[in-house]
Amino acid sequence: MKISTLLKSSAFAVAALSMVGVAAPASAQDGKAITTVVKISGIPWFDRMETGVNKFAEQNPEMDIRQVGPATADSAQQLQIVQDLVATGVDALAVVPMDPDILEGILGRAMDRGTIIVTHEADNQANTHADIEAFDNADYGAALNERLAQCMGGEGKWTTFVGSLGSRTHMQWVGAGEENAKKYPGMELVDPNNESFDDANGTYEKAKEILRKHPDIKGFQTSAGNDVLGVGRAIEEAGLAGKVCLVGTGLPNPSAAYLDSGAITAIGFWDPQKAGMAMNAVAKFMLEGKEITDGMDLGVEGYESVTVKPGAGKGLLIVGNGMVLADKDTYKDYLF
Repeated sequence: MKISTLLKSSAFAVAALSMVGVAAPASAQDGKAITTVVKISGIPWFDRMETGVNKFAEQNPEMDIRQVGPATADSAQQLQIVQDLVATGVDALAVVPMDPDILEGILGRAMDRGTIIVTHEADNQANTHADIEAFDNADYGAALNERLAQCMGGEGKWTTFVGSLGSRTHMQWVGAGEENAKKYPGMELVDPNNESFDDANGTYEKAKEILRKHPDIKGFQTSAGNDVLGVGRAIEEAGLAGKVCLVGTGLPNPSAAYLDSGAITAIGFWDPQKAGMAMNAVAKFMLEGKEITDGMDLGVEGYESVTVKPGAGKGLLIVGNGMVLADKDTYKDYLF
């Protein structure tokens, strides 16, 4: 039975959300409720984000703070979860959209009902009070590509992976990468924007296809957190570690073995734990009626002096300074 068919009373709403592991918001006397909704549950990136959400919850025991997400990287499933939470009257949502466009309608209706909306990895989201980014996305994409170009010696075939074509940040990163690569006339982009849906096994299969189709390919730039694992596995199994360059978003612990073998050249990241805390901090400030101002300290590492400017809609765009690039020699400084 679909959850939406159950949401006819508050009692049914609570029961429905419990069925999928989404707890109903706290009652008024228990304090305000902030629920973080991620792209997909159970992968290292968002597991790490959940440690930040839980840490923020420990710091604010008077509030009901938690994280939920779909079991697969499916924008329709994420939309359903958001709809169900809005139906129960959650006070604030901190959302990492799989596809910002798909959530515009429900987020707009939630805002009309008084729900505070904070987003992340979605600087094109119109219906949000604030979108918070760890860094300037164009700068990040260019930095990944510059590291790739250095590894490739500025020449050869290369390709790109994104979690989905609807993922705003991923498309920004590879777009900025393409722009940066124009500095190197010898770099040739082939079969770009392969969709991975953050599935390491699926990425592995696509990477093997690309290696077969382009046996002379020299580089991969990837976006979703699991992409480097899938592509790295394909490179290593093909005996191409250290010969084909791979630079993309990833976390140090899951990437360690491939960094050590040379199958992954370098990873770029921000700490999802800190991003989760920053989203919840902004939501809490807004629930308290506090103004978010340029240069403000959100009380989270990497977000001590944020840049604040108008966002895509009527909300704010908040940009931190949390970008990290790490390789075989430096990744152990960031073990998570």
